[in-house]
Amino acid sequence: MVDTPQRPDRTTSDPVPSGADGLDPMAVGLYSYQLFSKLEGAVTAGMIHLGDRLGMYTAMAAAAAPMSSAELAAATGLQERWVREWAYNQAAARMIVADADERFSLVPEAVAVLATPDHPAYGMGMFHRLPQTMRTLDDMPESFRTGRGHDYDSHGCEGAVGIERSFEPWNNANLLPVVLPALDGVVDRLQAGITVADVGCGAGGAVLLMAGAFANSRFTGYDISRYALDRAATKLDATGLRNAAFVDPRTAPLPTDHSVGLITTFDCIHDMTHPQQMMQSLRAAIAPDGTWLLVDIKAHDTFAENATKNPMAALMYGISVLSCMSSALSADDGAGLGTLGLSENVARKMSESAGFTRFRRLEVDSAVNAFYEIRP
Repeated sequence: MVDTPQRPDRTTSDPVPSGADGLDPMAVGLYSYQLFSKLEGAVTAGMIHLGDRLGMYTAMAAAAAPMSSAELAAATGLQERWVREWAYNQAAARMIVADADERFSLVPEAVAVLATPDHPAYGMGMFHRLPQTMRTLDDMPESFRTGRGHDYDSHGCEGAVGIERSFEPWNNANLLPVVLPALDGVVDRLQAGITVADVGCGAGGAVLLMAGAFANSRFTGYDISRYALDRAATKLDATGLRNAAFVDPRTAPLPTDHSVGLITTFDCIHDMTHPQQMMQSLRAAIAPDGTWLLVDIKAHDTFAENATKNPMAALMYGISVLSCMSSALSADDGAGLGTLGLSENVARKMSESAGFTRFRRLEVDSAVNAFYEIRP
């Protein structure tokens, strides 16, 4: 991060320089710098999307030594002049390293974050769907006027892929060895055989991971995104698993007979148009001795707390407008929780209102998410 220059301290006896408009030119300059640093970030984000999409990070990660722009262009089948300008942006933004001979490389941390899809810190998911996310700017003026948002399928198939690439690396590394064992008695029950529902399953990564590990249990993923369900079905076919299925709850609703031993919701409750009603549906589905694993974005109760305690607050509020809150307001009576709308206290109160009586925050270390064990 680039530190924003601070306005120098002045005493009451110091002269205050001013322009013809009475403004302090230094203060105006500093504010302009702050403004255009945001534009730089947006433009560099677009360049990161291209680096991922065109395989340039992968090529640098695979190289035995720093690469010239000509070598990088040859390795990726691209035109050198375009590659060189892209590399200049990335080096200036400190995403990649440029040596004195203008040869470019990735530090090991960059290899993990930019070019290793199975690393838990892999970060290309949101950049994958960046064009679809930013394209919603064309729709936003009407949303601001009418109050009506847009669901996730408005981002198209690549939007679903981006969500998949955002969350599956961490889940693949942590769900089985860390998260499930943190739940009281759940692993033993999964091994013995229970019914599991993953609500808001997306492309199905968590369902397939658990189904592959617990052959005696039966897993159903529920989602309303046709793009996500299509990807989940394709991935299921590739695994050959027979204890998993993916359905649209509008045509195959959750059971209401208290038969589900484990319910999981990963990063989706805050996106839902009717989260309270969904919690009531989960209560009707869950067995008397069942467990609900609620995973959602870490959030505080107030804007002031989020703004001061979360260094990514500005990003998350912006993504909320373009994606999360928009989805949550895609029905006329949507709740509109937004990305930072489901704090621990809010989640606790909503679950209690739905009829759950036990709520425990799990000691699971994640930079983004909070994990809760909720029981009837």
